[in-house]
Amino acid sequence: MTQQRIEFPGAHGTMLAARLDAPAGPIRAYALFAHCFTCGKDVFAATRISQALTEHGVAVLRFDFTGLGASDGEFANTNFSSNVADLVAAADYLRRHHHAPAVLIGHSLGGAAVLAAAEQVPEARAVVTVAAPSDPSHVAGLFRDQLAQIEADGEAEVKLAGRTFRIQRQFLHDAAQHRLGETVARMRKALLVMHSPRDQTVDISNALDIFTHAKHPKSFVSLDTADHLLSQKSDALYIANVIAAWSERYLPPAPGGHRDGERPG
Repeated sequence: MTQQRIEFPGAHGTMLAARLDAPAGPIRAYALFAHCFTCGKDVFAATRISQALTEHGVAVLRFDFTGLGASDGEFANTNFSSNVADLVAAADYLRRHHHAPAVLIGHSLGGAAVLAAAEQVPEARAVVTVAAPSDPSHVAGLFRDQLAQIEADGEAEVKLAGRTFRIQRQFLHDAAQHRLGETVARMRKALLVMHSPRDQTVDISNALDIFTHAKHPKSFVSLDTADHLLSQKSDALYIANVIAAWSERYLPPAPGGHRDGERPG
């Protein structure tokens, strides 16, 4: 595997930090990975899943959303809409410099973001969500004790995963405006929904909602005992292997003119 650090302009012109994980051999297709809320491109799940996919010939671009990780910008000024716009900008980067992503993968709120962005990436043939909420406003439940202060004062400091973030009122209002059910219903791309029945951060009922709105082809895979952040290496590797196997029929032919597992007649 090779790894390249890159930067590209995001939705509002700020530079976003990214990594491109690529297989050592021929690249069969490109995928775009969106990380979880307030996480980053180097969070364990993003790293392990991306690197494991390279073993199947898939190059994966993962990046920090505006205001997170090594990316420029102020997190407090971002919202779900800007995350979606950052994703579209990342797809544009791949399109210009390599190939447009054939697969969009999102973890947690990143999963909701790839659903929202999918129709703006026409080359993407498959979409994968992992532990994703069906409603972006679900994230407000992570700081419900500060909601009244945010509405009254316009913003508040909240603690998430041991770190402090400034959340503005506009973030809540923007998230409430998105209707992902309608978006998923008209997406017309292959969809894989992955979720753990033991997820205590995003209930598995969200997966049912996404799956119900989607048109075929669609698939659901239970992640059994996995936690929301996929902190176990075995869970991340399992997810990567399932994504690789499932997306096989939606990827371009492997080098040599046939898909993996096929042999020329």
